[in-house]
This record gives sequence, C-alpha cells and structure tokens, in this order.
Amino acid sequence: MRVALLSYRSEPHCGGQGVYVRHLSRGLADLGHRVEVFSGQPYPDLDPRVGLTKVPSLDLYREPDPFRTPRLNELRGIVDLLEVATMWTAGFPEPLTFSLRVAGQLRGRLAEFDVVHDNQCLGYGLLGLARSGFPLVSTVHHPITRDRLTELAAATGLRRLTLRRWYGFVRMQARVARRLPELLTVSHASAADISTDFRVPRERIHVVPLGVDTAVFSPPALPRVPGRVVAVASADAPMKGVRHLLEAVAKLRTERDVELVLVTRLIEGGPTQRLIGELAIGDVVRVVSGISDDALAALLGSAEVACVPSLYEGFSLPTVEAMACATPLVVSRAGALPEVVGPDGECADLVPAGDSEALARSLGALLDDPARRARMGSAARNRAVHRYSWTSVAAATAERYAAAIERTGGTPC
Repeated sequence: MRVALLSYRSEPHCGGQGVYVRHLSRGLADLGHRVEVFSGQPYPDLDPRVGLTKVPSLDLYREPDPFRTPRLNELRGIVDLLEVATMWTAGFPEPLTFSLRVAGQLRGRLAEFDVVHDNQCLGYGLLGLARSGFPLVSTVHHPITRDRLTELAAATGLRRLTLRRWYGFVRMQARVARRLPELLTVSHASAADISTDFRVPRERIHVVPLGVDTAVFSPPALPRVPGRVVAVASADAPMKGVRHLLEAVAKLRTERDVELVLVTRLIEGGPTQRLIGELAIGDVVRVVSGISDDALAALLGSAEVACVPSLYEGFSLPTVEAMACATPLVVSRAGALPEVVGPDGECADLVPAGDSEALARSLGALLDDPARRARMGSAARNRAVHRYSWTSVAAATAERYAAAIERTGGTPC
C-alpha cells in the first residue's frame, strides 16, 4: 500500500508522536509498504526508506524563543495569519493550521496514495478528505480533554482563563473525530475515554497498542546504579505527575541514598524547576533532555527502578521502554497504565495517582528488595517482548488501512 502518514509535530527525542511516526513508518516499510510522512516542525528522524515531505509552519514554539513574533516577510498567506493571530490570542493553532496546509498539499497528490493516516491532528482540513470518500484513518493516542481537565484543576485565576483558550482546539478535535469514519487508539482505556469525551461510538474505535524496539531497549550489560530512579516525562505539565515524584524523592532522601534522573524538557523558571529548589533536592535530581534512543535505553537500564507518576496516560511509551530494559516500575493506577503493565506487582507496583506518600513507600520498598526487583524486571522484559513489538503494530495498522480501502470501494494492495 502507498501510505501518507500525517503528523503536525514530530519531536524526535521527546514526546510520543515523533516516536510513533518513526517506528510505525519503519515497521510499515519492513512489511513492504511505501510510506511518505507529512510533518510540521519539529521534523522526525525517519528510516531512509521512508519519505519526508515538510509542511512548514511558522514554528512559533521553537526553542529558545517560544511564542515568538514572526517577521512580516515570514507571512505567506491567510493560514500564516490565522496561526499567528491564534497564538497572539492565547490559543494553540498547530492542529488546525497543519490540517489546512497538508490538505492543500494532498489535494493534487491523492492519486499517489491508497490511504491517508492522520496522527492526532484531527483538524478541520481533514474533513474535505473524509467527505470525498478517500480512505482515511486517524490515530488518537488519548483525548486531550484529559490534559485540559488536569491542568485546569492545578491552575488558579487568570491562568485558568488562558488555559481554556489554549485548549480551544479540543472542541475542533471532538467535532472532527465524530465525522471521521474510523479512529485508532493505543489502549482500551483510551478508547473508552475517547468514546465518552468525544462522543464517538465505541464500535468505530479500534485498539492497536504501541510498540518498543526490544533490540535497542534491552537489559543492561553493566551493573545498575544503586539508588537510581529514572522517570521520563514528555512535557513539563501537571498531568505527568512529576510534582508527586519530587515530593516522594524529598522524603526518600532523608532515609537513604537516592538519585532521580528526570528525562524531560523543563520550562525555565517553571513549577517543576521551582519545586526542586523549594524541596532542596537539587543535589539528588538530574534533568536531561534531547537524548537519543541508545542513550535513553542506557539510562533506563542503569536504574534500579523506573517511575511513571502520571495522573493520566493513554498508553505510555516510556513504560514499555523501561519494561524492555528489565527495569522494575512504580506507576500510577491511572488511565491505561494498569493495562500496559499487567497485574499489580508482576512487572510494576501500582500506586494511587497523585499520592506522594504511597509513591515514596513503594519506591523505598523496591529499592530495599533486590531479589524482587530482579523478578519484576525479568517479567517486565518478557511482557515487552511478547506483547509490544513495532512489527505487530505495523501489521495491525495495515489491516485497518485495508479495511478503510475496502470500505470506500477500493482494493488493498
């Protein structure tokens, strides 16, 4: 099949969208399909067999100058004006503006593809494709309504008003989701939430879990670092639960030697950075970002315990990456995390979301029990290898492509 895979942003080393695009496209290429990725900035790292068509935005959120004001000579048309005007009024424009731009690029090229696969954009520009009857599927990793709910609960005053405006695109995503013929998602928990929040009939949502590269993410050859805990957070946001992990680490460091390595991109002067200072744990917390898969695998493999303290996850790639490294976990009993790790205590200890004391107790107990860590790590590796492979993800996704093509009267290649 000839696949157009769309992703409005594809950060290579931080965030699930870039990881998903990179590995899914490679898996599809392994199966003999021809894949072309259409992406806005930041652009993905792709297998040489996969084509990349850049769909440039104004890139208003790039580091080190997020929320920048573009120069007049950067504005190329009405979509650029819409993008900058939305940012100026505290909204997030990228899902909408990417969908409009990519729809324009695809309009004259549809004969080159058998199916279009949207990754989490759900912008109004996709509706023209849907109305035309062209084979179209869309992946929704989880409904962004859950992010909005968590951030609003943590905000006060003017911040609540600006957050409501920032998340204004969620209404568009819900409307588009209801009008698309088929949605993919990554867990049964996420499917239930999409159905509830976006009011999409459950039978139109198909579950295809994510995968992990078990050759890269593998048990370590070197000894693990005593007392080291590693956590990966794709965003410096309340939903990732980093506050509760930092509070747990502050308690643990009064009882034992402990080190937290936090893989994330912190907001300069933001709440996480301030909390590290307020808790006086800067000497035992190290923050890294932008590292390669090989470096992340080495880091996860160096830890005695990995932690996912999120208040919600639609799947959690860092969880299965830690499992593939045979690293035992402590995770929140939230969203899809119990579904991903399996029975409590087998590969991971499950704790109530947002409970810093329970997190500290569970981390401390695991750090004190090397035999149990070894059993859990072995079970985690086994679960990752047998349940979560990108080859199976690509094959299952290709089956949904074939169904979409048949639904619209075509014949799958």
